[in-house]
Amino acid sequence: MDSAPAPGASSSSSAAAAAAEDLAGGVAAMTLDERFDLLRGIGEECIQEDELRNLLEKKPVPICYDGFEPSGRMHIAQGIVKTINVNKMIRAGCKVKIWIADWFAQLNNKMGGDLKKIQTVGRYMIEIWKAAGMNLDGVEFLWSSEEINNRAREYWPIVMDIARKNNVKRITRCCQIMGRSESDDLTAAQIFYPCMQCADIFFLKADICQLGMDQRKVNMLAREYCDDIKRKNKPIILSHHMLPGFKEGQEKMSKSDPSSAIFMEDDEAQVNVKIKQAFCPPKIVEGNPCLEYIKYIVFPWFGRFEVVRKESNGGSKTFTSMDELISDYETGALHPADVKPALAKAINEILQPVRDHFNNNNDAKVLLNTVKKYRVTS
Repeated sequence: MDSAPAPGASSSSSAAAAAAEDLAGGVAAMTLDERFDLLRGIGEECIQEDELRNLLEKKPVPICYDGFEPSGRMHIAQGIVKTINVNKMIRAGCKVKIWIADWFAQLNNKMGGDLKKIQTVGRYMIEIWKAAGMNLDGVEFLWSSEEINNRAREYWPIVMDIARKNNVKRITRCCQIMGRSESDDLTAAQIFYPCMQCADIFFLKADICQLGMDQRKVNMLAREYCDDIKRKNKPIILSHHMLPGFKEGQEKMSKSDPSSAIFMEDDEAQVNVKIKQAFCPPKIVEGNPCLEYIKYIVFPWFGRFEVVRKESNGGSKTFTSMDELISDYETGALHPADVKPALAKAINEILQPVRDHFNNNNDAKVLLNTVKKYRVTS
């Protein structure tokens, strides 16, 4: 899949079959342990590891489900970390279905509930992944509005059955998936949302749910639903780590706070300023957002972290593991003044192809300018 499909665009089943065949052949040289380790490395948590290993033994091309709600700007975790994880899943022999949850964004009142705006944002996000280097040959993008309409007789009975088998209290416990809390004054649509997201997993025939830790509760709801319907094969949950915001104590990046994160359209100067101002206490690793960026973005991308220093400050050094870097940081041999410029340089290098794409491709440039004009709703 070389381009970002719009709602209404159909994909060839023969092309999908050929892609699946290529994926199966591509992992022939990898051992089961190598495939397992590659996938397990994506998740901060895996439920359950034995089920994941068993799946890889029995199914040549497992289906991985990932999804996103088009909701404005894309931060670097959504742009780069997702690219890293999707490419790992493909290398491990999986077929990745990315669910473009445009209807869900409308239910959650993103872009004021304007579906056309939401779909424009969705196309913009796919364009970013394309520019960032996501292996789109192993990815199938599916628009929720289109798929649900086309297969309504299959989809809605699953949603209704999940809704029937759970009370309102259990469903509202899942509202974190929408960026809401149980104490929020939820609309009826927002209460219905978790039932639909849970149904997506079965509708897409997913073997693995690869989402963030913030989506864990609805993924667990899917496994509980399997118990309710006496289904033996449960979806495996592979939950990735959530990057914190740049400010002290900020557990999560915030699209409403531009200084809390790097965004995919940030220019070099913006990246430099944000990282320079970021919380980065000397000798403290826990809760240090700069070190988390290095661990979850720089090392997976480059396999190393390069620090350039004067000889009087210890000289330049290339770290080849996070453990090595942490050791130096905790002793003070590596200082925040060393880390920040090196981190900014690495992030700018990662983002440059995306900047070039949106500067040089007219269609991409129009998409970006259109999205920038939209008002991001909470």
